[in-house]
Amino acid sequence: MAETQQPVIVRLSDLETASIKLPTLESAFGPSSLGILIVKDLPAEFQVLRMKLLSYASHLAQLPSEELDLLTNAASHYNVGWSHGKEALKSGQYDTMKGSYYIGVMSSDLQTSIHDASPENRPSLAIPNIWPPEHLLPGFRKTFEDLCTMIIDIALLVARACDQFAAKYVHAYTSGLLERIVKESMTIRARLLHYFPPQPAPSSLSLPSSGEIASTEDNDDDSWCALHVDDGCLTGLTSALFVDESSPLPPSTQGVTALDSPDPLAGLYIRSRTSSVVKVNIPADCLAFQTGSALELMTGGALKAVPHFVRGPGVEANKGRAVARNTLAVFTQPNSDEVVDMKTGMTFGEHIRLSDESHA
Repeated sequence: MAETQQPVIVRLSDLETASIKLPTLESAFGPSSLGILIVKDLPAEFQVLRMKLLSYASHLAQLPSEELDLLTNAASHYNVGWSHGKEALKSGQYDTMKGSYYIGVMSSDLQTSIHDASPENRPSLAIPNIWPPEHLLPGFRKTFEDLCTMIIDIALLVARACDQFAAKYVHAYTSGLLERIVKESMTIRARLLHYFPPQPAPSSLSLPSSGEIASTEDNDDDSWCALHVDDGCLTGLTSALFVDESSPLPPSTQGVTALDSPDPLAGLYIRSRTSSVVKVNIPADCLAFQTGSALELMTGGALKAVPHFVRGPGVEANKGRAVARNTLAVFTQPNSDEVVDMKTGMTFGEHIRLSDESHA
């Protein structure tokens, strides 16, 4: 069974004033922790932006196929724009259970620096973002950019706290390293996720009921997203929005009606430092931040990457409804030439290539 251990929760104001004590940071990120921190008491605008953007995810996924094709970029390996059925699952099959919309984003500090730079010295994203025409999804771009900027700026405060922890426990750690990396990064990616309503399995297959939890090796346990670690430093996560798509959606400018999760066992799971499986519940008015493999390298293992997966609901739990799950992940990561392994000199770009090869 999944354990009931839950992440450490802190107030945003405590991050802003750098008043979080080291024992709290150790509870969040140390050897016996989950490696995930929940931040509460966010600006009121956060809940408005979250609801709007996660509602857009359902509208986006229902655009005509010819419009979605225009938002797809194969040359970027589907790391910009719409992606559906392009990523392989651990079974080797292509993932059609969810669709993703990727954009490149930056901290507000970097956005200001770029805006103030002369045109000839103004850097740009390696792969420009793709956006739907405004008439198709009015306000989508601004909502997406505004929410991601807010999340990155809060991630900077979490990074500062991680730097304080690392300065205490990691030999020769460079002061302010993670905060600087996040602030200067031009490789941060955001992923808006739409998990399509589960489809009934063929009658010849026998699946566990929604009241059962299998081991982490069970194929159905990570039915929506297989067990993995993120490649970057810190990943910002919103709570999921569940939407009944049985009937036509209201206009995108009106948003959607949020549902409670149809299955209490569905959602985000973490494999803890002690290899226990823990279900993590993120409140709708909070953000969660979990650690990735680049940060593990940067801190010599003091801050370990978090293995996690997403379990989908049982079809019967939807009670005849077509319930989709929408969420947002923002992956803060170093620039490609940033050294992340101080012992070997390995850069983040090299780390990504090794990670890709290991999953090929």
